[in-house]
Amino acid sequence: MVFARKKTRVSLLTQMVLLISIVVLISMGIGTALFSFILDDILDRYIGQQAMTVAKMAAMDDDIIAAFEKEDPSRWIQPLAEMIRTTTGASYVVIGNKEGIRYSHYDPDQIGLPMGTSNDPVFLENRSVIYRGSGISGPAIKAKTPIVNGKGETIGVSSVGFIMSDVEKRVAEYKERVVAFSMLLLIVGIIGAIIIARRVKRLIFGLEPEEISFLFTEKTAILESIRDATVAVDMQGRVVSMNKRARALLQEDLTLGKPISSPQIRDIIHTINRNTQDMNQKILLGHEIFITDYSPILSNNEVRGVVFTFRPESEIEQLTEEITKISSFSDNMRSQNHEYLNRLNTIYGLLKLKEYDKALEMITDEVKERQDILAFLMSSVQEPFIAACLLGKINRSKELKVSLEIDQESHLGNVPAPIDPKILVTILGNVIDNAMEAALAKNCSDAMVHVSFTDLGQDIIFDIEDNGPGVPADMESRIFESGVTTKPGENRGLGLALVKNSLVHLGGHIVIEKSDLGGARFSIVVPKQRE
Repeated sequence: MVFARKKTRVSLLTQMVLLISIVVLISMGIGTALFSFILDDILDRYIGQQAMTVAKMAAMDDDIIAAFEKEDPSRWIQPLAEMIRTTTGASYVVIGNKEGIRYSHYDPDQIGLPMGTSNDPVFLENRSVIYRGSGISGPAIKAKTPIVNGKGETIGVSSVGFIMSDVEKRVAEYKERVVAFSMLLLIVGIIGAIIIARRVKRLIFGLEPEEISFLFTEKTAILESIRDATVAVDMQGRVVSMNKRARALLQEDLTLGKPISSPQIRDIIHTINRNTQDMNQKILLGHEIFITDYSPILSNNEVRGVVFTFRPESEIEQLTEEITKISSFSDNMRSQNHEYLNRLNTIYGLLKLKEYDKALEMITDEVKERQDILAFLMSSVQEPFIAACLLGKINRSKELKVSLEIDQESHLGNVPAPIDPKILVTILGNVIDNAMEAALAKNCSDAMVHVSFTDLGQDIIFDIEDNGPGVPADMESRIFESGVTTKPGENRGLGLALVKNSLVHLGGHIVIEKSDLGGARFSIVVPKQRE
């Protein structure tokens, strides 16, 4: 399908690059702002602690303490304080006496003048303090601590400050580094966005979002319009999609999002490979046999799943039967015309010879067999589905040249409401078909099948016997498993598995015994009332 793209529309690649770039930029902006806030707080606390450390260093300097006892203390203290200031990087180191008179200052003109901020916490409460304040040097982060002599007396105060302009320079340096690093991350993010966008573009075959949306809608519409039940599964056997036909036909056996329980389907999934062509086989699901076609889902030449289509075998058989009827109609008419022409000629000859009794006997024999069968079924079988099934099997036996006899003592009234007669037909039809095939395989023209049934008591019982080879003793316990069969050929071993599943649904069971005819006898027991 060809898509007409609008030239004015921004492509998916550009959209992804822009989107990722915007996300990266916003994230970096938020990160930078948060980092700046945290940095300001950390620097306040860090510089305050550093100021206190320098103040205590000066307060504990023995030379500074001794200078308080000398004449003109500032002469000795000023060079010591300036050395500490230049060594530690503090903006100023001021030493003052108890009256707050400066003995040192980075501006010598301030020596001898009163200090610019209060020293009450130091002298009145005898404690060290860190704070922001403004003095003659401007706003600063300050620390003050008492100076104590050898007798434990407070003789002065050590005041150290870092002017905010100096602090802000340091903060600005850190922020510049953060911004530079952020710009590098932005460039890396944009390059990464381009690489990711191109990778995504390749993975989606260069399609734009609206094209993907249309393709998904188109795929759903196509899937839903398929007449066959279509199911896609992953390699773990989970159903990932199914059309409405599959939901209607297989909902009890296959559930969207859940693993498939059928061992035959799971075996197909495990054995399928990328070289597997479209295959088909018979599969038993629930109470019905399906013809399934399957093919692998390939991605990068690897099998990522399997697509199955399911068609009920009954539908295929019906179509096949109709086609066969149409194709063989003329042959049947020709053969019947030939057969009846021979009989008419025989009757005409008998009439010419005035053998009227023999002519009448021949006509009576021809009609009597069919009339007897119909009369028996109409009188002994009240359920139309069962009667139709038996009549169909009788006609089928004539085609196969198998002698199919129904016990004249058999009787079956109306089937109780809890029992689905269609399931009974499935069970009975499959067992009779198996019996005819087994008898025919061993005896050819002498093949025989005997059917009897009764509904006396609490159960409906069918007995089907044949003169075939019987069921080997070692297979009696496995003959009802899907795929197990005594007959050669593919797609075998499903009929009796279907019988077993159907009987489980009805609460019945089946027993295999040796037949008086020499083959096998299958006894089907279906309770009239479920417990």
